[in-house]
Amino acid sequence: MSKAVTPLNPQGIFSVPGHNGDPSLREWLALLKPRVISLVVFTGAAGMAVAPRWPSIPVGLVTILCICIGAGAAGAINMWYDRDIDAVMRRTNVRPIPDGRMPEQSALVYGVVLSVMSVLVLWVATNALAAGILAFSIFFYSVIYTMWLKRSTPQNIVIGGAAGAFPPMIGWAASMDSMAILPVAMFAIVFLWTPPHFWSLSLYACKDYDKAGIPMLPVVRGARHTRWQILIYTFILTAVSLVPSFVHECGMTYTVVTSLLDLGFILCAVRVLMDKQDANGVSLTKDKPARFAFRYSLAYLFLLFCGLLVDRVLLA
Repeated sequence: MSKAVTPLNPQGIFSVPGHNGDPSLREWLALLKPRVISLVVFTGAAGMAVAPRWPSIPVGLVTILCICIGAGAAGAINMWYDRDIDAVMRRTNVRPIPDGRMPEQSALVYGVVLSVMSVLVLWVATNALAAGILAFSIFFYSVIYTMWLKRSTPQNIVIGGAAGAFPPMIGWAASMDSMAILPVAMFAIVFLWTPPHFWSLSLYACKDYDKAGIPMLPVVRGARHTRWQILIYTFILTAVSLVPSFVHECGMTYTVVTSLLDLGFILCAVRVLMDKQDANGVSLTKDKPARFAFRYSLAYLFLLFCGLLVDRVLLA
């Protein structure tokens, strides 16, 4: 079972424990979670590229930049709020704030300023719909997921997955100033991809989450239950990933690529379920199948959107 998380100390919000000197450019960039936003930017650019009408090159570049900055700003706010649990997790204790390389108040101001700037610039460059979706995605990740769901429910990843699923809709809206079935389907694909992706990670990072008091599914419901949930969500993802084909928004190229990727994901999920386990469902192989499934899930989403781009752009 998860432990209670110690609340943030209001009197310590603006303290800088162990901070020495001014943060370097590397620290400022690390706050943006560059490895995370790279996939976010790619899906946002894909949403813009598959739209029937493209914006001009300058507007397109500004849109991608705003999605990048907005996602990074949300990441900075996330690091500011999660500094207490980051400090006790091996995977995150080297981040700039818990490691003492970044003043806490600077990280918060940085995240808020970049959030506002990204939304305003996107609004001026494109339209209110795209800017509104970007603003809501930042709010969803920073407040709804980080400050509420993450510490309160094992469904944190299921609901919170929406935060990273908005970029395709932002890209499409920037191009069309409207919404349609395809960008909503792209949103649903990323949304349903998130649980099996992060639950695979949580299986082998379970001790870290338990130590930090985060109620991730393996901590609260156990590893065996999590393995079944990964398989169930992978089957649901498979069905939804083919929606663009069923509604005739994509052709045979996307259908074939996605079907093969889905088959691979299902095999990964089955391997995770069938992994050698003890009586409590804990892996006896150091969660090698779960580690592979996590890495495969990253390739899955990237290649699926590549298939979509080839089908809608190159073969249109």
